Amino acid sequence: MSGTEAALRGHHAALRDGLAELLARREELSGRIRAEEAERDRLQARIAALSRRLFDTSESLVGLRSTRAHIDRTIAEMDAASGQVLTGS
Repeated sequence: MSGTEAALRGHHAALRDGLAELLARREELSGRIRAEEAERDRLQARIAALSRRLFDTSESLVGLRSTRAHIDRTIAEMDAASGQVLTGS
């Protein structure tokens, strides 16, 4: 085997080794990408669930505040009426 053939075989082996290393690194990155995508999907689902809860809580607060305002008006009317009754007596 000539020196040129040996050099070519050496370069070919180095290229194969480099390619194998790149393929392994690519597979590792693919795994990490899949894991990150799964985490993103879980987080998006959690955000959607929390958004629904926030909406429901906000709607509930609207109803509770409306009821409280109605009670406040009723109390004020009763106070005014009782004051008029006392003043009229």
